[in-house]
Amino acid sequence: MLWPMPDAAPDSSRTRRLELVATFLLAFATLGTAWAAYQAREWTGEQAQGYSRATKNRIAVNRVSAVANRQVQIDVATFIQWVDARERGNSRLADFYRQRFRDEFEPAFAAWLATSPLTNPNAPETPFAMPQYRLAANTEADRLEAAAAIDSSTANDANERANGYMLGVVLFASALLFAGLSTKLASPGLRKGVVVLGCVLFVGTLVYLATLPVRLTS
Repeated sequence: MLWPMPDAAPDSSRTRRLELVATFLLAFATLGTAWAAYQAREWTGEQAQGYSRATKNRIAVNRVSAVANRQVQIDVATFIQWVDARERGNSRLADFYRQRFRDEFEPAFAAWLATSPLTNPNAPETPFAMPQYRLAANTEADRLEAAAAIDSSTANDANERANGYMLGVVLFASALLFAGLSTKLASPGLRKGVVVLGCVLFVGTLVYLATLPVRLTS
């Protein structure tokens, strides 16, 4: 009596389905790798631009701060000369120096005189302690320093995002590896396990990259 041979169609059908899944995984993982690499490059460019802007602003801070320091030196020098001339009773020379006070120093000096510093022991010691003594150069230096801090923070954020997309490249490449390996395995069970692992890795990477911001070239 001859026994009928088992039907091999189910195994063949499962094999075709696994091959189809592996093919789609190869295709989509390749696209994902390209997209993640593109985003990593874009964010790396943003990082470089941010650090460049921060460096430029900090160079400007040094330059503006140097201007402010020179202005303070001028104000101090003319004020000392005014005090010296007044103490010697040379009103003409005192007026000469008073007329040469810088415009930014004059309001502080006038406010200081209004406190009667020669007779009021509670008066500020110099006009430089008055709140009216404000230099535009110092204000500009503070603005540039704040802008540099923002640019540095932006660059650091861009660096983290670029690293995140580079991780995506690695994970997608791993999914590609699993998809490729599945076509070389003889064992159906092992092949299925490798394909499933690749699909889980691919989907997990997609979910992770969905949490990252996207940057497009303007």
